[in-house]
Amino acid sequence: MSTLVALFHNRWSVPILAELHRQRGSRFVTLSRILGLSRESLRRTLAALIDSGLVGRNPGYGHPLRPEYVLTSSGERIAAACRPLVDRLRTGGLEDVALKKWSMPVVFALGEGPMRFSELRERLEGISPRALTLALKDLEAAGLVDRRVTDDYPPSTVYRLTRGGRPLATLLRQVTAPTMR
Repeated sequence: MSTLVALFHNRWSVPILAELHRQRGSRFVTLSRILGLSRESLRRTLAALIDSGLVGRNPGYGHPLRPEYVLTSSGERIAAACRPLVDRLRTGGLEDVALKKWSMPVVFALGEGPMRFSELRERLEGISPRALTLALKDLEAAGLVDRRVTDDYPPSTVYRLTRGGRPLATLLRQVTAPTMR
């Protein structure tokens, strides 16, 4: 779970990994144009990916001021699983919601089955109640999470993945599988 949280900490990490996998490496300007993000966002995200050991500069290619970025061996394994996830998010029009910091970790946690709010907070280390509430509301509005209030006394709220959210949980398991080896 911590790997998934770290991966989604930067909004653009997963799309960058998917694009580097698709192109087998890419230059800075090309990535910026294809993904439509600012130079500063790309610079920060690439720095984080380099620090995490998933991306590196291609040592034998390009001008020092126009480097090419490639995946490391561990980055290759994760990026191969990120690519179908990004494709699914794009085709479903879910990128805006899904690429927020806590959205996909919440979907991953709910992939294990229905949970109450407090159970989700226990599973997601470092999440604040406000961040979890916002993530659940966004995911519910996108049709990925279903919220049910039980008839018990006292009533409780249970969250579960919808039919549209379950395939994302499966893809997220594949993203975390290379790091579990």
